[in-house]
Amino acid sequence: PESDLKVTGVDFLKSQNTRLHHTDAYNIKNLVVRRGQAFQIQLTFSRELKGSDKLALRFGLGKKPMKPRGTLLSLNPQREPDFSGWQISIVKSSGKECLLSVTSSPSALVGIYNLNVKTGTNIYKPENGDVYLLFNPWCEDDVVFLADEAQRKEYVLNDTGYIYVGSAYSMYGRPWNFGQFEEFVLDACMYLLDKSNLRLSNRRDPVHVSRAMSALVNANDDNGVLMGNWSGNYDKGTSPLDWIGSVSILQQYYKTKKPVNYGQCWVFAGVLTTVMRCLGIPSRCVSNFNSAHDTDENLRVDIYLNEFGEKLNRMSLDSVWNFHVWNDVWMKRTDLPTGFDGWQAIDSTPQEQSQGAFQCGPCPLKAVRDGDVYLPYDSKFVFAEVNADKVYWVVKNVRGKDKYIKISTETRGIGLNISTKAVGQDKREDITAQYKFPEGSEEERKAMQKASSFIRPSGIGIRARFASTMSVGDMDSKPGVLHETVSKTGLQLEISNTDTLYPGNPLELAITVKTSAPGWWTINLAGSCQLQSYTGKIEASLGYVKETIKLEGQSEMKVPLKIAADSYMKTLALVEDEVLIHITAIAEVQETNDKLTKETTMRFEYPPITVQMPETAKLNEDFACAIVFKNKLNVPLDNCKLLVEGLGIFKMATFDQGDVKPGRIIKSEVICTPTRAGEKKIVAKLTSAQVKAISVEKAITITE
Repeated sequence: PESDLKVTGVDFLKSQNTRLHHTDAYNIKNLVVRRGQAFQIQLTFSRELKGSDKLALRFGLGKKPMKPRGTLLSLNPQREPDFSGWQISIVKSSGKECLLSVTSSPSALVGIYNLNVKTGTNIYKPENGDVYLLFNPWCEDDVVFLADEAQRKEYVLNDTGYIYVGSAYSMYGRPWNFGQFEEFVLDACMYLLDKSNLRLSNRRDPVHVSRAMSALVNANDDNGVLMGNWSGNYDKGTSPLDWIGSVSILQQYYKTKKPVNYGQCWVFAGVLTTVMRCLGIPSRCVSNFNSAHDTDENLRVDIYLNEFGEKLNRMSLDSVWNFHVWNDVWMKRTDLPTGFDGWQAIDSTPQEQSQGAFQCGPCPLKAVRDGDVYLPYDSKFVFAEVNADKVYWVVKNVRGKDKYIKISTETRGIGLNISTKAVGQDKREDITAQYKFPEGSEEERKAMQKASSFIRPSGIGIRARFASTMSVGDMDSKPGVLHETVSKTGLQLEISNTDTLYPGNPLELAITVKTSAPGWWTINLAGSCQLQSYTGKIEASLGYVKETIKLEGQSEMKVPLKIAADSYMKTLALVEDEVLIHITAIAEVQETNDKLTKETTMRFEYPPITVQMPETAKLNEDFACAIVFKNKLNVPLDNCKLLVEGLGIFKMATFDQGDVKPGRIIKSEVICTPTRAGEKKIVAKLTSAQVKAISVEKAITITE
């Protein structure tokens, strides 16, 4: 009789398989492939394979792989295909070698499969026999299929990008290294899948996987990746502003299995983008400017001002964040009625609990746009973030009691300039139209009406922390959608800065009051300047102007508001967050009782960092890169740190620079070793006590 057939070797043909599967960038010894697409394996036997030999490739997922659960696949190339949706065939067999082709099901469970080969009663366990199986946006039968190649390059394969921050009136892109291909990042994502308590059968479904990951990227209730902290005190960890990418966060988490300190929304969104792209689900960071955090989902955010126009922190339960960053992921929604495929919003910043955990989404953008806020998951919350109304109240002290006077309602101030990085270009793409119809359009009105019917009406009155002691002036007569009052005088307010806002210089601001109707008008103007963090929290009140002005007919007057440098520099150094300059103006026409409020947020300007390095370099050949900063401000920058990272060319490093006096130049030189070809980027960031984050990036082409 024939001698026993034994396997003597398995070659995973890694370089050819990973190139075809768009997985060649993963920094890992094992084979990484995408579902629904063929890959080849070369077997070597102790003798030639005969038709009578029994041969099976067994792929097992999880601790106890079982056939009925779809976690054990036993593939036999000589037998009929089984019902698992996986396929295997012999491509060619010559001598002792046999080339096999394996295609997993386009709805296979995503995860790590251990391969062993059974011949008769012998079992062969190859070295590095774990095969990583991912979602496949290139496969038409996968629910994450994305038809456009340029979009796949951006939303799945791009490992760098920008996250848009600042304020609606002053947006800028912060470079972010997603780094989904770096060492241990894929393993960290697989660890999160194991930790997610998802039933194994739900691992085939990007709806379940993305929802679970939105919960696990924050550490609020499950020992997830990042601990959120908005307190302004980051001594026990890394300040949220000191990260320049997801890699060091996920690597630290995978090593310690403990939450990493600390994150704020753009860090959560950056890490969640990394996790999604790493697993093969197309993903993008989305920044919503003037984002409503509407705690009771009544589509209304109340803002309380004192008579100088200063915002009162203590009153508000709701808040308007200057910006909030979440994610969109691309998938078909087979769990919903037709028409809700495509981009879905998910959010890992811990804001409100959903079904008992800090998770949010996936919520179809179409459901938000059309007002179908009954659809899962969390569409009411996302709808409110981009559509709530702002209601302004002035709090006056009358005989020892607070009296609340409603001064105006703004229906167009929330959910502005919704932004993501453009496909294939280093610039901002405005995607507001994917979240909402144009303001004032017929479709928008219908969507608002539909949404309002599912969201409980705001009821009469005000909601604040001390409702019991209130007397209310100017009550809302009926709940429902509030409209802006059209002014009889044509009153308008504009807020501007008359000089560049450099830290250490006085802030030169101005409020312009305009009227257009004929007649003499007496206008009481109050305007204030405050420093606030990006979540809308007031850190300091810097000064105000209060005057009465007279205007006739069509005319205007510019009222200056000047803030001396020493009135805000202490706050800048004390607060560990980046602060924005917030200006609020209230105008009241005595003759008609017309009232108007206007607020705007501006950011400080900083001197730039520059990167000096060659335009091209060769793989595995060192090159030098210098990072240069000149302090052009009038004030010293204390305790400066320079953070540098270049994916595939330079591992994350921090350089302490001490105190940098005005006019001083600092220069750090690093030696880079390119380990991957293609276009790579160096990202550098300077932080100090006074100036929290100046970023720069520069690209270099690495040739083989």
